[in-house]
Amino acid sequence: MTTFLQLHLLTSYPPACLNRDDLNRPKTAKMGGVDRLRISSQSLKRAWRTSEQFENALAGHMGTRTKLKGVEIFQRLVAAGVKEKDAREWAQAMASRFGKLKGKKVDKPINDLEIEQLAHFSPEEADAINTLADTLAKEQRAPTESDLDLLRKQHTAADIALFGRMLADSPGFNTEAACQVAHAITVHRAAVEDDFFTAVDDLNTREVDAGSAHMGEQGFGAGLFYQYVCIDCDRLRESLGATLAEKSIQALIEAAATVAPTGKQNSFASRAWAYYALAEKGSRQPRALSLAFMKPVREGDMLNEALATLTSMRDNLDKVYYKGVALDSRSINATTGEGDFEALKTWAADCGGGA
Repeated sequence: MTTFLQLHLLTSYPPACLNRDDLNRPKTAKMGGVDRLRISSQSLKRAWRTSEQFENALAGHMGTRTKLKGVEIFQRLVAAGVKEKDAREWAQAMASRFGKLKGKKVDKPINDLEIEQLAHFSPEEADAINTLADTLAKEQRAPTESDLDLLRKQHTAADIALFGRMLADSPGFNTEAACQVAHAITVHRAAVEDDFFTAVDDLNTREVDAGSAHMGEQGFGAGLFYQYVCIDCDRLRESLGATLAEKSIQALIEAAATVAPTGKQNSFASRAWAYYALAEKGSRQPRALSLAFMKPVREGDMLNEALATLTSMRDNLDKVYYKGVALDSRSINATTGEGDFEALKTWAADCGGGA
């Protein structure tokens, strides 16, 4: 049976604008009849995937998501001495294997080298592209059809294995994500507030004009967020092998617990670590514990109340579905100093085990 690893996090962010909507204000959601602050799963995954911790832990096993691979190939060919006309045609042939290319534009002479949609390239595919480009430049010839067999079903890109990949024009090379990430929401009622700010010109002597040089407004909010992540350990192990799958799980847990989205960090310095983390492992069908917060946590001892509510929901679900038998789990609580984060990561990464 499939082994699932589920991660539940409680993280408190001070005033912040971590994830903005189209109006440049913090994203929100209505749950339990009240407004909550929200951080989208896309924002969370982007922050984790590009974090220094994640990239260092999985060096050599990270993909590149870009529309500009054709431009990169073109520049590599030209730098190797290929005529620009030939380089453009060869780069187009190679890049088009990963998606439909854009049309040519007068004001964007390299627009027809760009892929219409973001494509995620594994390290193996990037190496194959570079090797082919160097071969074509050395032999001064166009790529053959067999040369253009650049897509790889099997690869070691941990981020692609975790978060998936879709290639609309080559669905046979899609990768089903092994990791599902919920939108983080506040466990309590929350409101978006406005920060009115001004900027002063350093060279203004105030002899003529004592006013500010710039005025602006920025939405922000603060809150205690519940976050849920679910990993299909078997799928991840099939994609990456046991050793790399374990490294990927540890890197993901580290990032999820300690890496904040980058939105407006220079303005708010709203970096935070999860104060509580619960990892559960087993073959039961996964379930989030967001139901615990359908009724908003009240003001007061919010940290302890949120944890008590979360624990009670978990226990009650186990009681009615599994006669009170809980999944095998590990947890940390930074407010009480309980638990060991490294031990939790090591246990969680052993994706061949579990209750």
